[in-house]
Amino acid sequence: MLKKDNEPYYVPDKQKHKGVVICTAALELSTNQATHFFSTRKNTFETIKLVETLASLYADQRRIYLCWDNVSWHRSKILINFIEDHNKVHKPLIVRVPLPSCTQFLNVIESVFGGLAKAVIHNSNYGNIEECQAAINKYFLERNEHFRNNPKRAGNKIWRKEPVPAHFCETQNSRNRRAMRGATQ
Repeated sequence: MLKKDNEPYYVPDKQKHKGVVICTAALELSTNQATHFFSTRKNTFETIKLVETLASLYADQRRIYLCWDNVSWHRSKILINFIEDHNKVHKPLIVRVPLPSCTQFLNVIESVFGGLAKAVIHNSNYGNIEECQAAINKYFLERNEHFRNNPKRAGNKIWRKEPVPAHFCETQNSRNRRAMRGATQ
């Protein structure tokens, strides 16, 4: 491709660094509504902020289940103690449901982040962090509005599609495909 003066466009190997955006989010599965905010770091204190936000948002509920991956800030003693203290005094009851290691595909919000990345981040050229955050805010606003107007439960690709009915068994090795189907080893 040529510019107006018949000079070729040069695309630099690397773009100038414009900053980092960390979006902390949660997905309510029955209504498919995302709650998000921007964080300065990925750590326990941002996770506590998310838990407080969800507890406030869903204060009318009896229980909130937090299903998330096995990163260190989701299993820190500070977070566990915070949740235990919250449950002693406040409602709703907060229940942690950690996913096994290396099972990000089971975390439904990862597909939401994938859609966000495709729609907002990939091939973008925002002038600064604020422009990127505004685009992310718009994405979540439009996404939430779409699912309010067109209700659909989140995670339909994984619900009730297990090779065998889900049940807990200490001896079952879920990394082995035969064991997942219920065969003995």
